[in-house]
Amino acid sequence: MQTYKLLNFSYKDNQNAYFPGVLINEDMVIDLCQSFHQQDWATSTLKVIQDWDNSDQKILSLIASNKYESISLANLILRAPLLYPPAIYCTGANYNDHAKEMSAEGSGVDKSTTQPYLFLKAGPHCVIGPGEMIRIPHVTNSLDWEGEFAVVIGKNARNVKAKDALNYVAGYTIMNDLSARNLSHRKDWPRWGIDWFGHKNFDGAAPMGPWITPANQISDYTKCHLKLWVNDEKKQDSLVENLIFNVEEIIEYLSERMTLLPGDVIATGTPSGVGRPKGTFLKAGDIVRIEISGIGVLENPVSQGI
Repeated sequence: MQTYKLLNFSYKDNQNAYFPGVLINEDMVIDLCQSFHQQDWATSTLKVIQDWDNSDQKILSLIASNKYESISLANLILRAPLLYPPAIYCTGANYNDHAKEMSAEGSGVDKSTTQPYLFLKAGPHCVIGPGEMIRIPHVTNSLDWEGEFAVVIGKNARNVKAKDALNYVAGYTIMNDLSARNLSHRKDWPRWGIDWFGHKNFDGAAPMGPWITPANQISDYTKCHLKLWVNDEKKQDSLVENLIFNVEEIIEYLSERMTLLPGDVIATGTPSGVGRPKGTFLKAGDIVRIEISGIGVLENPVSQGI
């Protein structure tokens, strides 16, 4: 079986232009726009996903033909695999060990009496790619990491049952659901609970990448192994099978409320090991590295922003 990863890249002599490509043989990239002579479906990764069933087959046929030009990944600049996802749905407290570490009572989530808990991030504002700088916004001194297994929707999904949900998935990627913990509650609005907008939405709040692994190349996503390091210290380590609500259940829940669109991203939640329980947060000079087996490695340096 031919395999590839879907990605965005820039040429080093044209860093302001982004192109869709596929990674093959671990270190070579095919420029899709060039290979398919600027056919509309091949002009962005979002358009590739919007025509996923057809584009996946065309890409596989191109790779099998050996009639393509490629360039070394080392000579390109990787970008976020989706620059403008229609929506980023984030799942809260979806690993029991994380729910316990974030709860004052140290309690987990009872799935028998609970539905998935979600919030949104603004895609064009929050998404940055591999290697891009996480810039700590001046409004926070407690920026926290959250490594997450993320799902990319491949076709319109409305009222989808869990048993059919994976038929609507194009692929998987990595996301860091960065959180400004000091902004999670508003003293000026004591009547409300958590301020999801305030502590989850800011420039660069959703590092994503390094690419999208097509779903048909991962036989069992629950066996993917997620690890996160800050500098050389491992902070998070879990199998995706430890999700409380799995991918299928989250898609069913969301699609009962609105039509999921191709290119929508669902971040499925983070395991234990975030910084808040210990009062440890990101600082300028840190490097955050997230690895998920079957997908790849997302690494971002940290600096002080504005």
